[in-house]
Amino acid sequence: MGLVSWIIMGLLVGALAKWIMPGDDHPSGCFTTLLLGMVGAFLGGYMGSVAGFGSVTGFNLGSIGLALGGALLVLFGFRLLKKS
Repeated sequence: MGLVSWIIMGLLVGALAKWIMPGDDHPSGCFTTLLLGMVGAFLGGYMGSVAGFGSVTGFNLGSIGLALGGALLVLFGFRLLKKS
């Protein structure tokens, strides 16, 4: 996937992750959502490839699922860091 694809995937999964885990405890803008989503997509792809599930290869359901799982983990960690 190219850089533009990662940005679009990051924005998509970042928005989905914030929709799944809403909260007013950390108001963040589009840039933060994009960064968390991109980091989550990388993390999900890495964890998926290590676990043998595949990796983030494009815009398909498996890749979106892996990226979303990573984005949810990153969002959860971000919330834990913001609380302390």
